[in-house]
Amino acid sequence: MSQKKSKKANGVKFAHDTAGGEEKASSTKEKLQLQKNPNARPKPELPAQFMVDPISAFYIFLSVNTLAALYAPIQDCDEVFNYWEPTHYLNRGFGLQTWEYSPDFAIRSWTYISLHAIVGKLGSLFSSQTNFEFYFVRAALGLVCALCETRLYATVSRILNPRLGVMWLLVMVLSPGMFHASVAYLPSSFAMYTAMLGTAAFMDWRGGLKTHLGIMWFGIGALIGWPFSAALVTPFMLEEFALAWLTKDKSEIIWRVLDGTIRSLIVLALQVATDVFFYHKLVVVPWRIVMYNVFGGAFRGPDNFGTEPWHFYIRNLALNFNVWFLLAMIAGPVLGLQFLMRGRSTTKQSPVRSMVFAAPFYLWLATFSIQAHKEERFMYPAYPLLALNAAMALHNVLAYFGTSDPKVVVGKIPARVKLALVSSFFLLAIDAGVLRTLGLVTAYRAPLKIYEPLGRPEYAKTEANVCLGKDWYRFPSSYFLPWGMRAKFVKSEFDGLLPGQYNEAEIGFGFFPGTWLVPPGMNDQNIEDPGKYTDIEHCSFLVDSEFPELQPSTLEPNYISDSNTWEVLECSPFLDTSRTNIVGRIFWVPDWKIIPSRLRRQWGRHCLLKRRIAP
Repeated sequence: MSQKKSKKANGVKFAHDTAGGEEKASSTKEKLQLQKNPNARPKPELPAQFMVDPISAFYIFLSVNTLAALYAPIQDCDEVFNYWEPTHYLNRGFGLQTWEYSPDFAIRSWTYISLHAIVGKLGSLFSSQTNFEFYFVRAALGLVCALCETRLYATVSRILNPRLGVMWLLVMVLSPGMFHASVAYLPSSFAMYTAMLGTAAFMDWRGGLKTHLGIMWFGIGALIGWPFSAALVTPFMLEEFALAWLTKDKSEIIWRVLDGTIRSLIVLALQVATDVFFYHKLVVVPWRIVMYNVFGGAFRGPDNFGTEPWHFYIRNLALNFNVWFLLAMIAGPVLGLQFLMRGRSTTKQSPVRSMVFAAPFYLWLATFSIQAHKEERFMYPAYPLLALNAAMALHNVLAYFGTSDPKVVVGKIPARVKLALVSSFFLLAIDAGVLRTLGLVTAYRAPLKIYEPLGRPEYAKTEANVCLGKDWYRFPSSYFLPWGMRAKFVKSEFDGLLPGQYNEAEIGFGFFPGTWLVPPGMNDQNIEDPGKYTDIEHCSFLVDSEFPELQPSTLEPNYISDSNTWEVLECSPFLDTSRTNIVGRIFWVPDWKIIPSRLRRQWGRHCLLKRRIAP
């Protein structure tokens, strides 16, 4: 953009123009000082009071994400069956296949899977342990997320305010929601990564507008990850078009949009080529996903897999972000009131730009709240934007709260009282986030632990079936099974469609035949297929859970108590939500005797069983 053009458009300052002016003023000041005193040297600029160096921020993000990779339980069975299992098939030749990967439907992209399979294969070079590859991929996801977080953190600190950047960092590392989303093997998490990069590109005007990069990153997230994440680009593009109209800069924005679009189309071409290789037919997966979810027609579409009330996401975000979610919700009104009351912005950007930054989260929440089918992972792409809203709201509130003007009510509050109130708020937010995260890790990590005995020498080379009944949705993936073992399902009360097995044919079918051979018994209406079940007599191992008040049934007997048939190999505590009070279900509560039993968490057990050999 030409430097001769107006440096304001409807109150929006171009960041690179502002930065240039500040640099010139600083240079002039230094020259005047040297003229007065030739021996004088300009004093080095002190670092911003609240600034955390980007490399330090990166290590903070990486540390938290690594902990998540090692300890976070899997929140969603779709992560296992739709992403870990196909990756396991590519790398180890067997796994469970969902209907989405049947060539008849093909609404999952093998491009996304292939990227992770390459990382997993690299991990297998370091260890032959069955689940090492699982944790290696998770750690890699944590690393990528940390890099994206650092990029957006540096942009927020530089473009808005260093203190605001630190607040954003705190929200990101202390929120239970980010603890899980950062390392989740889900397209929505991938879209979250690219949303951070796209947002940083649109925010940073230094050296010119980076519309093409913003479009590219949001495009990659929508194509390789989740198509609906493209909606997040809307407020940024509206800002771009408004600026083009106000500054008569129509030709340049056309080229920037075209540049970003071409980059996205190149990615799409690579994706289609990859999917053609695996499916053996031409498919444009992002379009098929939209078609199924939006234009599926009667008896098809996501509603077949459950619906939730409109306030589902409000409750869910309140649990995963506590007070930060409340701040995120009031960010827009706070920004408006701050401008009306004080007539200026508390950041380096105008109130108009700040509202643009706040808009994507509101758009995302509103759009998905009106959808009947809701899942926690659908909010992942907007998590960093929620954190940004919360940081902007808190920054403005503290700016107002910190005034010493005696004409204002808060200006009359003693400084020590203000410090106590602000400190109490931060302690509350930190404690709530940490206790929630600890509660989830300690309550639901059992499925990641009970398969360890299968790695013992006496079982590791055994060819056997590990059967799943009522706990099928807690299976952490075939990465926790030795090479010769296969996960199978036995009939339970569940009456929907379960995954089948990838075809393991090797000779005469080329590469990865399970990706293009049509599996039997698949449908897109969640209709049960009896062919997915195995007779329990064919099960050498079985996974089952036991809770004191859970009544057994014909289809879901208490296998753990059947000691004549089954031997307990490994058990791990699992939270009994039916007997635990609401505080214990939400937060970590220590099992100390001084705490009344009604307030302590109550436990069942999640177990791996081995069939006893008949005498």
